[in-house]
Amino acid sequence: MKHLQNVALKNYCTFRIGGVARDIFFPENAQELAELVLRHRAENTAFWIHGGGANTLFPDGEILLPVISTSEMTACIRDGGTVRAEAGKNMDVWVLECLREGLGGIECLSGIPGTLGGALFMNAGAYGHEISDHLVSVTILTLDGRVIDLPKEECGFGYRQAVALRDAVILGAAWSLPQSDPGPLLAKRREILAKRREKQPLEFPSAGSVFKRPPGAYASQLIDQAGLKGLRVGGAQVSEKHAGFIVNVDNATCRDVLELVEICRRTVRERFGHELELEQCLCPFYPDHK
Repeated sequence: MKHLQNVALKNYCTFRIGGVARDIFFPENAQELAELVLRHRAENTAFWIHGGGANTLFPDGEILLPVISTSEMTACIRDGGTVRAEAGKNMDVWVLECLREGLGGIECLSGIPGTLGGALFMNAGAYGHEISDHLVSVTILTLDGRVIDLPKEECGFGYRQAVALRDAVILGAAWSLPQSDPGPLLAKRREILAKRREKQPLEFPSAGSVFKRPPGAYASQLIDQAGLKGLRVGGAQVSEKHAGFIVNVDNATCRDVLELVEICRRTVRERFGHELELEQCLCPFYPDHK
């Protein structure tokens, strides 16, 4: 399979931040991905599964951890209202293709970046809808090396999490989508995309919402009320447009972002008593975790 060395990971994430990966692999299908993962496990070597990089913050230095990208795994089969897709399929491309064929229920997910695998791992959602809403099952590689179809009910989906998927490698998934007239579905998509452009700082690189929504509150409102909107550390800034985003305004480093994260968490904790939980995934430097 495709294997690159000494790759700048800032080119593989929406934050445009990150050091150099010693090795990055690109399996082309679920079988190759499973074989690669099992090989690393047999060698007792940790690894990092990488999708679209839309919710990822890479460290600044050399990343010794082998990176396995699902970007070549984009197969998608539609049969009536049943849709099966591999983990590396771009989520927004998937949404658009389904809507054009009159398959709805996912139009509010329009514009969410990243891949389906990443979206399932964190149960991504927007405007009251989630990627798990019309899900039938998720195909995973278990810790003991089995490939199984895990029914939706056993995935442990909750707000921005899927408990049963935390230690699994997601290979693909199946959905049952309601059929409808493509016209209204695409009109709703245009409405959602317009809202995103209006409210989110899409003009700067970012990794989306930094924090999960705390109970009874909104992270962006708490950060705004704490007077942190526009605060800058190095090239990273709490967005002036949406305080729930940290944006890369001038060649930000991972260290810049993490310092801002800590300032936001500490200030909100001291001012309002809320503990902000990070939504974004932090890739480690070294293969020292199993």
